[in-house]
Amino acid sequence: MAMAMAMRRAAALGARHILAASSTSSSGVLLRRHMSVDAGAAMEKVRAAGLLRTQGLIGGKWVDAYDGKTIEVQNPATGETLANVSCMGSKETSDAIASAHSTFYSWSKLTANERSKALRKWHDLIISHKEELALLMTLEQGKPMKEALGEVTYGASFIEYFAEEAKRIYGDIIPPTLSDRRLLVLKQPVGVVGAVTPWNFPLAMITRKVGPALACGCTVVVKPSEFTPLTALAAADLALQAGIPAGAINVVMGNAPEIGDALLQSTQVRKITFTGSTAVGKKLMAGSANTVKKSLKVGNGLEESTSQGPLINEAAVQKVEKFINDATSKGANIMLGGKRHSLGMSFYEPTVVGNVSNDMLLFREEVFGPVAPLVPFKTEEDAIRMANDTNAGLAAYIFTKSIPRSWHVSEALEYGLVGVNEGIISTEVAPFGGVKQSGLGREGSKYGMDEYLELKYICMGNLN
Repeated sequence: MAMAMAMRRAAALGARHILAASSTSSSGVLLRRHMSVDAGAAMEKVRAAGLLRTQGLIGGKWVDAYDGKTIEVQNPATGETLANVSCMGSKETSDAIASAHSTFYSWSKLTANERSKALRKWHDLIISHKEELALLMTLEQGKPMKEALGEVTYGASFIEYFAEEAKRIYGDIIPPTLSDRRLLVLKQPVGVVGAVTPWNFPLAMITRKVGPALACGCTVVVKPSEFTPLTALAAADLALQAGIPAGAINVVMGNAPEIGDALLQSTQVRKITFTGSTAVGKKLMAGSANTVKKSLKVGNGLEESTSQGPLINEAAVQKVEKFINDATSKGANIMLGGKRHSLGMSFYEPTVVGNVSNDMLLFREEVFGPVAPLVPFKTEEDAIRMANDTNAGLAAYIFTKSIPRSWHVSEALEYGLVGVNEGIISTEVAPFGGVKQSGLGREGSKYGMDEYLELKYICMGNLN
């Protein structure tokens, strides 16, 4: 259980991605050149499928930033520029909001069955372009292809699930207190939704928010990470092809503070859904440092054998280094890794840190890197106390052979999600969300639908 508690502190290995060639040796130059060819072929496959979009999507039209500015999207494994995308700000966001607001009145008036059919077709198109979307994700985000393929399937599952749930948004009839009255409860869409998503799950974080919003009859303005906008734009393109009307989905990216302020300040935006931390890690590893070393193959995400790719950028590497330096200065010891990978770029070695205490950054903050801190404890109560000694409360994991202990500990942990003897627990049919400062509300499952609906109570009198 100690290992599991520690791995929770590792931010669920949100940046489990690595590879790039060292520029200091001839072999490194050759490797980088080989990787560049692979990336070029992958980009050509995406382009041939018509899924390489670099403009924002407003009112069903692909548009440049109004001032013509662009930002580079880079391959974190090689440092190469993949594309230059529109760098949008407050003006473009305001227009996207206006488009979503205008479309809301027609989209919300469609029958649940009509919305369901459009969402189902979007799901089918995502699955039919699974390989191209996975390639695009690996190129701009760095995760291995097998993980990218898994995310496409996972992301599509939310669209499929909420396509079905769209037809099951039931209201209620309350027994009246007076004979001449009828009491009803209706569920109605909240309106325009602003969805802000991170770089670590560039497709699934979007579909988990946009799927239920559209199913309920809401319209959305999506702000993907400026590091990984290409996957979001490709998904939006497929939504248009599926028949989801112009203006129901809008995508703006670029100047994050301006876009965020525009979403927050607009009176037409009725809900903001935001994720800024890792969902659930692809894999939690238990065992010795040697086992970790043999399980993780660091490399370019386009290579089949890779299980860990690069961090998203240099700033992410520097953050990991800061956390490691803080831990070692306070008495922690590096059991494995603990430094930049010889591949260069933004690659970091899989790292295990022992003797971690609660005064270290690794214990209290999310590292967003391939680092597993090990925190010793003496009793079950100590482990529970340490696990709950944080402002965060998204996900916790325990490993035990004791059935009574599994119940006791899982109920005592102050987290929205608890995995018992299992590290991959996120699914479209279960509620996803945290407690304390890990956010409000839930995504996924039937409970996630309620986040995009408002209850309306109707009292009808004088019916006799």
